[in-house]
Amino acid sequence: MSVRIRLKRLGAKKRPFYRVVVADQRSPRDGRFIENIGRYQPLDDPSLIEIDEERALHWLRVGAQPSNTVRVLMTKVGIWDRFTSEKSEKKDAKSAKAS
Repeated sequence: MSVRIRLKRLGAKKRPFYRVVVADQRSPRDGRFIENIGRYQPLDDPSLIEIDEERALHWLRVGAQPSNTVRVLMTKVGIWDRFTSEKSEKKDAKSAKAS
């Protein structure tokens, strides 16, 4: 099962807001999901981006792939940078241990 972190659209016509959800890649955009980890409201000024950092990092660590839009949102909040720095630290630790 391939798991993605993506947006689920809610709201009225021309007034969207989104939930950041973890879902099976094969499920429809607004269909079943595994876990709700945040929300995004693009029409607020400034845009509201709330993502549970602990749960997002957990899902990234176990192999969930974020959609391009969610990756951009995570970068703005700082979650993606933290995840990539964790990955590089582990890689450096493995290479130092092998040497």
